[in-house]
Amino acid sequence: MPTIAYLEDETEIATATRDLLAQQGYEVTWFARGLDCAKAVTQGNFDLCLLDWVVPDMSGADVLTAIKLHLKAAAPPVIFLTGRDSEADMLQIFAAGADDYIVKPPHPALLLARLQAVLRRAGVTANASDAAQSWGDLSADFDRGTISLHGQPVSLGRHEAALAMLFLQNIGNLFSRERLIQNVFGLNEHVETRALDVHISTLRRKLELRPESGWRLVSVYGLGYRLERII
Repeated sequence: MPTIAYLEDETEIATATRDLLAQQGYEVTWFARGLDCAKAVTQGNFDLCLLDWVVPDMSGADVLTAIKLHLKAAAPPVIFLTGRDSEADMLQIFAAGADDYIVKPPHPALLLARLQAVLRRAGVTANASDAAQSWGDLSADFDRGTISLHGQPVSLGRHEAALAMLFLQNIGNLFSRERLIQNVFGLNEHVETRALDVHISTLRRKLELRPESGWRLVSVYGLGYRLERII
């Protein structure tokens, strides 16, 4: 089970993100203070750090500097969650030694994909599919977030792509409507269930998720949706 040190001073965001990651099999230790996070990481054994850029007592950049100073080459990979999205901010994040960044608020499916990609590069086994997989005419690259059908890239909207990645990484698993909405649309975003049904219908059409193509994207009455591979 991959272990994550998570720095976030906003309780509501931290709780929702921690619960999301726990559902996916990650062991998350949450810190509201940068100093506490830096001390724990330098003394502990974490596989990855997920850091907010701005916290009250010290910046995420200072936390990263402390980790790199103490652990050097043994420092775990770091992903920043930040409300900053300018090119200068991104350059500053990477100059500080971060492995990746995600602009807040994070879309859950994107957050999970980025975590899995960074962990794979670090050689940590996560509860995730391989970086790229193929099933007959359908293929997905989970690191790049792309899907191809019959050898051609499929054009998907942001929410459609997130939904497709979630299903393809969890073939055979049942997802409730509530969990799909939370994972795909955002932790705090209100979405009508009808919008989810529309995206499901679009995926069936664009990805040819029908029995004659070896797939079923089924609605389980009262429970949710499941993508099934028909062998």
